[in-house]
Amino acid sequence: MFAFLCGLVFFIVWIIPIILIGVSDRTSGGEKLAWILAVIFVSWFAWIFYLLLAPLKSQPYSR
Repeated sequence: MFAFLCGLVFFIVWIIPIILIGVSDRTSGGEKLAWILAVIFVSWFAWIFYLLLAPLKSQPYSR
């Protein structure tokens, strides 16, 4: 039972950045997918880079 709870906590902690990137409006489309894949394959380092660098290209200003 303890192993199951530890695994569940680990999974929840691992999935949080993926969910937060998915609902974020900082990026969209292919860039959002690339960040999600980076978090899946590179782990929390990609999440830290997302917070510091996203969006990779500047958004045009609307008046």
